[in-house]
Amino acid sequence: MRTSLTFPLDRALLSPSTEVKDRSIDRFAQAHDASHYLLVPDAVLSPSSASDVADVFRAVRAAGRTLTFRSGGTSLSGQGVSGDILVDTRSAFRNIAVEDDARIVRVGPGATVRQVNTRLARFGRKLGPDPASEIACTIGGVIANNSSGMACGTVENSYRTVESLLLVLPSGTVLDTGAPDAIETLTAVEPAIAEGLLALRERLLASPERVEFVRRQFSMKNTMGYGINALLDFDDPVKILEHLVIGSEGTLAFVAEARFRTIEVRPAIATGLLVFETLSDAMAALPRLVELGLATIELLDAASLRVAQGLSDVPRAIADIPVDQHAALLVEVHAADADALVHGADIVLSHMRALPLVVEAGLTTDAAERAALWHVRKGLYTAVAGARPSGTTALLEDIVVPVDRLLFTCERLIELFEEHGYDGSVIFGHAKDGNVHFLLNERFDDADSIARYRRFTDDLVELVLGQQGSLKAEHGTGRIMAPFVRRQYGDELTDLMWGIKKLLDPDGILNPGVVLSEDPESYLKDLKRVPTVEKEVDRCVECGYCEPTCPSKSLTLTPRQRIVLRRDMAWAEEQGDTELVKELRVDYDYDGVQTCAVDGMCGVACPVDINTGDLVRRLRAEQASSVADGLWDVAAKGWRAAARAGGLALTVADALPAPLVTGVTKVGRAVLGADIVPLYDAGLPGGGSKPLRADSPADAEVVLFGACIGTMFGPEDHGIGSRDALRELLSRADIPFVVPQDAGGLCCGTPWKSKGYLSGYDRMTDRVLSLLWSASRGGELPVVCDAASCTEGLHVMLAKAAAAHPEYASLVIEDATTYVAREVLPKVEVSAKLDRIAVHPTCSTTALGATGALTALAYAVADTVFVPEGWGCCAFAGDRGMLHPELTASATDVEAFEVAAAADDLGGFDAYVSANRTCEIGMSRATDRPYEHVIEVLERLTRR
Repeated sequence: MRTSLTFPLDRALLSPSTEVKDRSIDRFAQAHDASHYLLVPDAVLSPSSASDVADVFRAVRAAGRTLTFRSGGTSLSGQGVSGDILVDTRSAFRNIAVEDDARIVRVGPGATVRQVNTRLARFGRKLGPDPASEIACTIGGVIANNSSGMACGTVENSYRTVESLLLVLPSGTVLDTGAPDAIETLTAVEPAIAEGLLALRERLLASPERVEFVRRQFSMKNTMGYGINALLDFDDPVKILEHLVIGSEGTLAFVAEARFRTIEVRPAIATGLLVFETLSDAMAALPRLVELGLATIELLDAASLRVAQGLSDVPRAIADIPVDQHAALLVEVHAADADALVHGADIVLSHMRALPLVVEAGLTTDAAERAALWHVRKGLYTAVAGARPSGTTALLEDIVVPVDRLLFTCERLIELFEEHGYDGSVIFGHAKDGNVHFLLNERFDDADSIARYRRFTDDLVELVLGQQGSLKAEHGTGRIMAPFVRRQYGDELTDLMWGIKKLLDPDGILNPGVVLSEDPESYLKDLKRVPTVEKEVDRCVECGYCEPTCPSKSLTLTPRQRIVLRRDMAWAEEQGDTELVKELRVDYDYDGVQTCAVDGMCGVACPVDINTGDLVRRLRAEQASSVADGLWDVAAKGWRAAARAGGLALTVADALPAPLVTGVTKVGRAVLGADIVPLYDAGLPGGGSKPLRADSPADAEVVLFGACIGTMFGPEDHGIGSRDALRELLSRADIPFVVPQDAGGLCCGTPWKSKGYLSGYDRMTDRVLSLLWSASRGGELPVVCDAASCTEGLHVMLAKAAAAHPEYASLVIEDATTYVAREVLPKVEVSAKLDRIAVHPTCSTTALGATGALTALAYAVADTVFVPEGWGCCAFAGDRGMLHPELTASATDVEAFEVAAAADDLGGFDAYVSANRTCEIGMSRATDRPYEHVIEVLERLTRR
């Protein structure tokens, strides 16, 4: 391992707008992707324009170095890692522009598939490619890998739906393939490329036998080698170039922007699970099911079904059968509307009745039932990868064969698992395309395991090529299959591919060792080591699904990076590299620990249910001094006074000149530390109101838990605060309520838990749950809290106390948004709706499933409701936004821009709402607009 290095490029050749990162923590954080390869770059560059990339090419060539493009890092085949220069294309290039009534969308390579589809959804359109990793994979990666997915097949992938590309060639030439004069430009500026591509086309056309072989290979999903079908499909050098770049995995050019033809969304969907007694029965049914035009036909083998039986919500169709040689097909019918769906479903059901199914199957349109069925399919990865032995890597591989050869291929694969000792491996995938995935666990830290992996790979190659298939269907060739391209295509076609590479990248600066490799052993080099780390995160498969949701992603580290750096430090310690360990630990404190919002959104996105905040809280607890822990324990004992004192301090500060108070807190931060003393600024409100007095009427229907943040932080100037608004709304709806004893001394515990002060947290947990148990009359009454983050905190408290106090299981704790939407809204009358309202959902409303209630309340008080597509956690996170205001500024940047643009387009908003006071403060600071709780607006508009 190497610590900080001398920067390898001439900085004078780089654009000033290209960010340069060469700290060890930056290099190691970016080294990991979802594959089983690991290369640590010497530097990470983040250009922000096509011309910046051209400058990077120039600098890399001048230094005799190489580079690799990296975006979402969901790549499974090693195409996104580099031991030289890594170019981050995700930090910038995130533009999305909808054109031609949404029939065209123009996108930067840094935008994710989900972000683009979210923008298109309002028009009833979507992208053609539909990879399972759409939450995290970027457009750059989708084009680079010609990604497909469950439904798009070979007709709606990037190759078929890209309209044009803005390319930066290795020479530095920038070419818009959609420009009217694109051919003239290419011919004039890059004549060798224009002529060379046409010459390669003629070379291929000269052999009818090879033409037929290429057409057969690319009639299937196929991402093995270069897409040389482009030489047959087009006679225009620009179009040939454009389509060779698609699927080239960053080895031929950089895609600075793409224009896609979009696909119409068919929103009416019915889903069914067909369980067969044998894999043979399932495969026998497949051809006719394909003919019926089903949108998806997903295969699950017997091992998959056994894994599925361990899932908490497994459907009875699987749970009740003694799985032996069974197999299942998960099918879906998509239609434009309900009537068309009924017609299509009737045809499919008629055919299903004649199939030899183990249990009778139907098609459901119920959202919950459909989600449960898909959880079986998608939960396989979670179950197998999450349960793998510590120190192993989960390999998710994919192959494709002609559909009529799928049965033999799957049966032989199962035999190979057994022969090579890969217990628990499962087969699943896109049966209608002959494309299946298989998941196996392997460790790459001993010679015997690597030898086994080598033997298995040899047998796999022989199997797939013997069945006239492709070794890669949709995950890309990468490093894992680059040495086998020659074996799949033969010498002539492989040499043709090398001709393409040398024509476009004569100096070999782009992503060496990927797609093509003449080293037969290269797939066994640079294998990832996965040392055991903390139990909270040891299951991480490094997929990167968590990253788009992370508030600190543009400031310091993402959850994946926080985890992989723990592995890197553990490995460095094992190797005795004390210098690297020291350097990483120094930077990790701020980057990894102090700037984590511990908001839990990463856990929502994670396929193996990891909340990286759990690790960060433990690290904070380990760092916490006994003195600080004791002081916070004292605060827990007298929380009523402490909360009130905090509110009074803000009231006093609000009355003083803001620069004076800010200056005092800056001095305190300099002396005691930025992670102890909050930074005051003029955007903070004055103190809040006094806590509610305890009350327990005999006819009470609900317990009102007023969050202590209402005592500390006051409302906007025109508001009364969410606690008082909830009280007024309950009274207005004639719903009598209980206020617990010592209400002002109760807290959800988040200030202690998030900081790692466990003594105070345990004390507060005991007090809060005991008093809520009493106030709720032993769980008879629901408890309603007026702040979403505090509601979530109470849920965590309840889960923590479950073992010691099983009686608390009957406590029902609900957020004010859901309770008011269900119980109060029908009983009050809105006097006059607002015209327009902007809504900030929160990480807590997401975790609680309350965002729907939040928006429902917004629609109850306004005609137009705007929810930013780019909303995310504001990262105020209790007091984290005051300790590190740069974190909140970074986390809210995209949303604040979107809100401002929408306000300009719509003529302003009449209110800005959320569901949590600290989140409201964070958004008010970010947008300079007065955010308040949605129930405050509802209370104001229902006054009699």
